[in-house]
Amino acid sequence: MRIVRLAALAALVLAAGSARAAAPAPEEGVALTVYNQNFAVVKDVRGLKLDEKISTVKFRGVAKLIDPTSVHFRSLTDPQTTSVLEQNYEFDLVSADKLLDKYIDKKVSAVTKQGQKYTGTLLSFDAQQLVLQGETQLYMVQRPDNVQNLEFAALPEGLLTRPTLVWKVATEKPGAHMAQVTYQTQGMMWRSDYSVAVNPEDTRMDLSGWVTLTNKCGTGFKDARVKLIAGDVRKIQPVRQVEYLRRAADAVEKAAADRGGFEEKTFFEYHMYTLGRTTTVNDNQVKQVELLNAADVPVTKRYVFEPGGKYWHERYGKTGEYKVNVFIEFRNSKEQKLGMPLPKGRVRVYKRDLADQDLEFVGEDEIDHTPKDEELKLYVGDAFDIVGEKKVTDHKQGERWSEDSVRIELRNHKDQDATILVRERLTRGQWEITAKSQDYKKFDATTIEFTVPVARNGKAQVTYTVHYRW
Repeated sequence: MRIVRLAALAALVLAAGSARAAAPAPEEGVALTVYNQNFAVVKDVRGLKLDEKISTVKFRGVAKLIDPTSVHFRSLTDPQTTSVLEQNYEFDLVSADKLLDKYIDKKVSAVTKQGQKYTGTLLSFDAQQLVLQGETQLYMVQRPDNVQNLEFAALPEGLLTRPTLVWKVATEKPGAHMAQVTYQTQGMMWRSDYSVAVNPEDTRMDLSGWVTLTNKCGTGFKDARVKLIAGDVRKIQPVRQVEYLRRAADAVEKAAADRGGFEEKTFFEYHMYTLGRTTTVNDNQVKQVELLNAADVPVTKRYVFEPGGKYWHERYGKTGEYKVNVFIEFRNSKEQKLGMPLPKGRVRVYKRDLADQDLEFVGEDEIDHTPKDEELKLYVGDAFDIVGEKKVTDHKQGERWSEDSVRIELRNHKDQDATILVRERLTRGQWEITAKSQDYKKFDATTIEFTVPVARNGKAQVTYTVHYRW
């Protein structure tokens, strides 16, 4: 019995060893996780050569705006005995003036556009001229529009062509290593942009969403795997960086995945969107990738008269006359052919002109991060042909009370009937409606709403009296 158990144990050990041997070797490549707060996490897997037990390694091509304190190094070949003893971030990149500065008291050659060559010890330089000490005489070579070429013996120590992390790495297994380097960088961000095309009846819409990825971090990333994080991630920033970031910021899932687009999933308290293919993100580039596409989504166009409210505009013309706001409303649910968590971004609304089938812009709004099954209300503009007018027709005042009688008139100059939502805010104390021309809905502790149908080329009135106590 014991022999059988030993044989079984040996088989398990061999199977485990075989499984470990079959594990795929790590491959070189870069992955980006970009946040909509002007930073990204870079995960870069590369092959490194560690010649000694303690080696100096130069890891080139990192972002210029890297946060050096966020760097994490891990050898995938030998994580147990390999570690970084020291790290330096070198960003003293080569330029003509830096080369000249390094070559003070050393020999250089300047070749003019006329082909004349001056060789000597560099004594000094500025934007206008070079001062060279030749074997027998002193040369003052004019730089602007004169010097065609400068010749140096070699790149001086300490100057680099690209931002570089320089490590002192200790390992018990010298040789070839595959390592993963993870760090944060500023200068990379993304946002969502949506386009809505409503049908002629303003009852349905086609919605498309695009991710706009901006890279200004100082380096490019070839064939990168890209993830996006949508949500309000807490990140501590120095005061100066906060202002910089403020200026810098100045259904669907499967179809997108099939096209190599973004696939969404919940991640911690946020949402993650993973691009189903690799893409190259160059430095100083704005790249757009499709996020979603949904057709024939039910919508409601709503007219809202809200003097003094969130979308209040200064009156025009006569006293008490205000604009009526226009909203496009829809629910982000699967039943309404959506149901994908929507990252915050700008929504541009268009409508097709039936005369020539061109899409014409009719307004825009911004949405915040919106979970599925929530309702969205897009404020897209003000109605041209509908006017609301509010007047306080009577006012009474006591020691700890007041009473207002209000008349609201709505005038519809359109050739179609319209239904207008009238929202009134009652904020002067405890209130009670003592008289009204029609029923209202109490929206919250300080807001009431009247739903008022207005015939085409007609008008309608709402009157009420409110008694305040305090």
